[in-house]
Amino acid sequence: MSKVLIIEDDEILNAGLCFHLQRKDIEVEPAYTLTEAEEYLKGHEPDLILLDVNLPDGNGFEFARKVLTKQSAAFVFLTAHNLDDDVIQGLQLGADDYITKPFSIRVLVEKIQTILRRCTKAEETSRVYTCKNLEVDFEKRTVSRDGQILTLTPTEFSLLELFCRNPNRILSKEILLEKIWDDRGNYVNDHALTLNISRLRGKLEDGENSYIKTVYGMGYEWMGGCR
Repeated sequence: MSKVLIIEDDEILNAGLCFHLQRKDIEVEPAYTLTEAEEYLKGHEPDLILLDVNLPDGNGFEFARKVLTKQSAAFVFLTAHNLDDDVIQGLQLGADDYITKPFSIRVLVEKIQTILRRCTKAEETSRVYTCKNLEVDFEKRTVSRDGQILTLTPTEFSLLELFCRNPNRILSKEILLEKIWDDRGNYVNDHALTLNISRLRGKLEDGENSYIKTVYGMGYEWMGGCR
């Protein structure tokens, strides 16, 4: 079941959105402030976040920018302002859609379902990705550069897959450590993560192509879309 977090301070609108999404067998969590949303996200990973831009305790754009360093959820922004600068800012952050109030709940629900189907389909069917001169086969767990098979450790390949699944999004050290190692019950420190990423860079990159960008103070970003 897909999970959607709705961050909207209008209680009636929030309740209406929850009702209509639940009728479509979508699990919904309402939040009325960014503080509530932050608490929820500490223990949950929704597939999509529906987020009002203007909330009582902060700016939705800044919140989305922070969340995207830790999670890879799809984003849909809600706003009462139909300003080009706001729309552009939202899309540049990686938003999947930008909805201006007032809007049709039926149309919004359909858009959300479409985004969720697209995310699920990509996750289930996209087993081979190509990125510049790389080809990554997730089913066979192989990667080649210019047709030559590269030898990666299991940890290096897991990191590569996580980066490929989240192109052009900053992944913090915390989320990388959690995704790659914590589910195995192993403790790994920042130094081990840095070392693995350094080795992965050395195997993937050449004089013409680079893939993993260090975003100082935030984490790492996979440069270049995969298909």
